[in-house]
Amino acid sequence: MLQFPTFIMVMEKKHSVIELPASESVINCAAYCEGVRVGSIEIDQISEVLKQPDRFVWIGLREPDAEMLRKIQKQFDLHELAIEDAHSAHQRPKIESYGESLFIVMRTAHMKDQRIEMGETHFFLGKNFIVTIRHGSSLSYSEVRQRCESSPNLLKKGPGFALYAVMDSIVDHYFPVIDELERELSNLEAKVFREKFRRETTAKIYRLKRQVLEIKRIVSPLIDICNRLMRFDLKMIDDDTKPYFRDIYDHTIRINEMIDNTRELLSAALEANLSMLSISQSEISKSFAGWAALIGIPTMVAGIYGMNFKYMPELDWKYGYPAVMTVTVGLCVALYLRFKKSGWL
Repeated sequence: MLQFPTFIMVMEKKHSVIELPASESVINCAAYCEGVRVGSIEIDQISEVLKQPDRFVWIGLREPDAEMLRKIQKQFDLHELAIEDAHSAHQRPKIESYGESLFIVMRTAHMKDQRIEMGETHFFLGKNFIVTIRHGSSLSYSEVRQRCESSPNLLKKGPGFALYAVMDSIVDHYFPVIDELERELSNLEAKVFREKFRRETTAKIYRLKRQVLEIKRIVSPLIDICNRLMRFDLKMIDDDTKPYFRDIYDHTIRINEMIDNTRELLSAALEANLSMLSISQSEISKSFAGWAALIGIPTMVAGIYGMNFKYMPELDWKYGYPAVMTVTVGLCVALYLRFKKSGWL
């Protein structure tokens, strides 16, 4: 179950950070002109700002309620189906076009206290606006906004560049997650080949494989999303901005390949673990067979001389008992050395 923090972060006009109660869903709402932040605006003022052709609006929301989403829908004339998806969350990664706007869903993942935290980020993108909506355990994008505002020559490309900056931040946070999974895989491989078989090792391999599959489900759809964003038939993104999405595409391909490699190594580790179990059982069986053979020699000799026959030549021989014991011990020692050399004992 997703754990939501008690407080969220809000960026003020001078980039100072304050804490607001979690009930406040508006993290930041600002207007930009030629890449320069004009100032913070109220939700009700958005429609007036959008009438100015040289400006665009960037809004950041955190767990908005239905009333807030209705205001956003009214100000930007967004499709009701997209608003419904943005409110319910728990969406698969996707990109959908609704008239003059795009609706994009991305799943987020980052490391927190040696655990993988998952969340969602939804985007509404238009020619002169971008709306980001965070759900679940998702990191704040205040640093991304600051970096964009510190590069007005890039931010003046419009909301398409803001979309790239946030998406790039999300994808970059996948790398530490994959690195942690690979580190855990290395530890498991060491346990498989260096330690005796343990049921816990098999369980850990299975859990790790499940985590890798979860990351795979949130990364694979990004390939299609980036392909569509790089196409030249999207009016919401300027032609100068589309090449930036190739960088995200390259990172996504690389992460996808890393995940596939990890999946294959996990499958191999699981098979190796089962093979080591079979080998261990075979070694135990050989050890049992060796000791059974050693015990079988004195058992056989004792069985022969334990028969109730009156005439047995060795019974009347003075050295019969020492000879029988010497031969028995000698056979047992010879057989033991043979088994020891062959690795059965």
